[in-house]
Amino acid sequence: MSFYYHRLGTDGDAQLFASTDHTRSNWTPEIQHGSPPLALLTKAIEEILSDGMRIGRLTLDILGAIPVTEVRVRARVDRPGSRIAMLSAEMSAERPDGPPRAVARVSAWALATSDTADAATNRYPPLVEGPTAPLELHWKDAGGYIDSVQWRPQYNKSAGATVYWMRAGANLVDDEPTTALQRLAMVVDSANGIGAAIDPQKFIYMNTDTAVHVHRQPAGNDFAVRARGSIGPDGIGVTTAELFDRDGFIGTSAQTLLVQRR
Repeated sequence: MSFYYHRLGTDGDAQLFASTDHTRSNWTPEIQHGSPPLALLTKAIEEILSDGMRIGRLTLDILGAIPVTEVRVRARVDRPGSRIAMLSAEMSAERPDGPPRAVARVSAWALATSDTADAATNRYPPLVEGPTAPLELHWKDAGGYIDSVQWRPQYNKSAGATVYWMRAGANLVDDEPTTALQRLAMVVDSANGIGAAIDPQKFIYMNTDTAVHVHRQPAGNDFAVRARGSIGPDGIGVTTAELFDRDGFIGTSAQTLLVQRR
């Protein structure tokens, strides 16, 4: 079995992890892809989440290049509450010329669950996986994180957007249990590449964040991302996506893009 991180122990209130080659980004192998840090910080938040609460929104902010090295993770409750609470987790990494610096932060809104099954609605019908089309990602040979995911692009666009079914092929931390929300986080940052609206051979379009809203608890290991990008005239873009598991629509994601010519 392969892993994104190995647990190294603790240092005070920080959990220590070693980043593996499977975290390496498609942009450059010296930094991590956004999905493994999002999943690891989500795990840290879920570990301190009160019973009877569920995460409704996750927002990853990438504070700098996340190196493929030992990282430190701290989680905290920012706004306690029995019905609504905000929690966050921060990842920091050593740097050769100074003290550790924060490289990623995830904030989460957690809400108290109750029985609303009689009022449940979905604004999109379920996606049914069809035959797998040839993989056309520009970075399909980049190795690292790309090799850790099972990519299953679909032949036809849906609602004008590109659809990929995905499954992470590596466990998050050693052989520790991984929740369905963490498994979704392990692939959702890829929406930017899937929904690319611009030629990656001519432009760089790196996301600064990933915001995920889930109205239903994800289930299983396979997730579909229906993504599309929009590029503004002044170097800023946005990728939005609808997210699905085998049971249907589970939520949305959005990412802010820095767009620059190569």
